[in-house]
Amino acid sequence: IFSFLAVSRAQVQQEPSAQTSEGKGINITCSHPNIEADYTYWYRQLPGRAPAFLVSAFKGSKEIPDPEGQLWVSADRRSSALWLARPRLGDAAVYYCAGEKEADQKPSAPN
Repeated sequence: IFSFLAVSRAQVQQEPSAQTSEGKGINITCSHPNIEADYTYWYRQLPGRAPAFLVSAFKGSKEIPDPEGQLWVSADRRSSALWLARPRLGDAAVYYCAGEKEADQKPSAPN
């Protein structure tokens, strides 16, 4: 069993942690009910590494190759879910979501 950790920022809600077994799919969710994001971004921070961009989308779904999975963004753009289809031990990390409003600057990787 290994863990996925999500870190929440102001006005963004994520489960503090999630666990799965190697090879068993996991869904990591993010919601921001008071913010209708124009774009949703996900980052992954592996242990001892800087956060790295994973995927972004406006709405709908988008496949990601590595780690294999899919990003879903709700029609109202107030929530998203990152599905990791067959996570490996090396995918255990902190997963961050971020949203962008059109007038905002694109988010950079969290510090």
